[in-house]
Parts: sequence; structure tokens; C-alpha cells
Amino acid sequence: MRANGVELCVQTFGDPSDPAVLLIHGACASMLWWEEELCVAIASRGRFVIRYDNRDTGLSTAYPPGQPGYALSDLVSDAVGVLDGLGVARAHVVGRSMSGAIALGLGVDHPDRVASLTFVCTTTGDPALPPMSPEFLEASSVRSPSEVENIVAVLRAYAGASPYFDEDAVRRLAVEDVARTVNVESAMTNHFLMEFDAPGGGFGDLTAPALVVHGSLDPVYPLAHGEALRDAVPGASLLVLEGAGHDVPRPLWPVFVDALARHTAA
Repeated sequence: MRANGVELCVQTFGDPSDPAVLLIHGACASMLWWEEELCVAIASRGRFVIRYDNRDTGLSTAYPPGQPGYALSDLVSDAVGVLDGLGVARAHVVGRSMSGAIALGLGVDHPDRVASLTFVCTTTGDPALPPMSPEFLEASSVRSPSEVENIVAVLRAYAGASPYFDEDAVRRLAVEDVARTVNVESAMTNHFLMEFDAPGGGFGDLTAPALVVHGSLDPVYPLAHGEALRDAVPGASLLVLEGAGHDVPRPLWPVFVDALARHTAA
């Protein structure tokens, strides 16, 4: 669809008359990393599930590598544009990793469009919180000539010490993702180079009901980040995914889907 002056690839699951759940993934990740089976599972609980490719991922508008023509606030406006294009007045917003910042922007600057917020594997950004693990930093810095293998290596690093990492499933999805991405180099770099302009308020200004979901073994944002986020958002609750890294692994989908269904029931 054409939204906010760009082309965004959007896919929906379920009945449009059900409450909408807008899934927004993190840096470099297309909508495919909200796995189709997971989206179907959420939709089966009576939700209209929306996933989409952020700019520079998948089939959405791509910019030259190293030259993102947008800021974080534009990605917030894109999310509003997706809701407008689908005729959705309010949605339960789920922001994952970097897109926790998009969810924050929606909650602060567009509160009338947000029924609830869920922050998955994200952070307040407080520099006093524990840093990324040395093991993650080392593993994620290794580069391969193969884009597919680069994605697999990064996601293996994201999983950290989790016993749930499924290399075969990740590789299959990586092959599909690379094949459909307009510009893979842009997808892998541009989100890290855009301006992270701040929304009109912080986590303490959010008024929508909030759920924080965080892996107990997250090597990118250790669990203390999730605990700090819970404490920063008024009335927020925390779901710890035991044994998960910086991801939502398939064996824990029932736990995640149950919690999301409860959180979005109102």
C-alpha cells in the first residue's frame, strides 16, 4: 500500500472485524520474522493480525545503502499510515527490539490509535543498564560472503545461550527473506544509520496498558532491561520467557500467544 509517501508491503491474518494487533519488527527485520504460523496462532484467538515490512526491509521502499532517507519518526508515521490504509481506528501495538521505539512513539504521539502496547526484547535505553554480552558482540561481528549465512549467524548470536535456537528453520526463513528483499545491503545497514529523533514524551508518559516481554537469556538487552522497562511504564507488567534469548522461539509461542491474547482482550 501507499502510506506516508512510501510503498509498504502489508499482510493481514484473521477477521478485520476483530481487534487489531499491529506487529512491528526490529532493525533489519522484514515482516517474515513475525513467522506466519505465529501470526495465524494469534489470529486464531480472535485478533486481526497485521504485519508489514518497515522501510528498507522486504518489499517496502528501499534507499541506497548508507543513505536512509528517513528518521525514526517517519517509521512511526508509517505505522499510522498502515492503520489508515486498513481502516483500523485503534490497534494493539507490539514493538520488537528496535521497534519498541516505534511503539513508544505511537503511544506518546498517537495515543488515540493505540489500544495497548507490548514491548518485546526491548529497552529504555538507559546507559546504566547491563551492556550486550561480549559473546554476542564477538559472534555478531563475523561476516560471511553469503547474506543468508550472515543472517543465520546474527540470529544465532541473538539467541545466545538459549536451547531453542532452530538453525534449519532460521536458514529457511533467511533464504526466503533474502529472495524477496529489494536491497539486502540497505536492509542490513540503514536502520542503524537513521536519525533516532525522540517522540514527544517518554515511557513514563504512556497511558495505554502495557506488557513487557523479555527473554531470560537475552544477550543483547539482558533481563534487567526488561525489568527497567516494566518499572518505567506506569502499570506495566512483565512476562519473562524462560530460556529465550533476544527472540520469541517457537517452543514458547503458546506462552507468548496466551499472554498477548489476555493483554489485548480489553
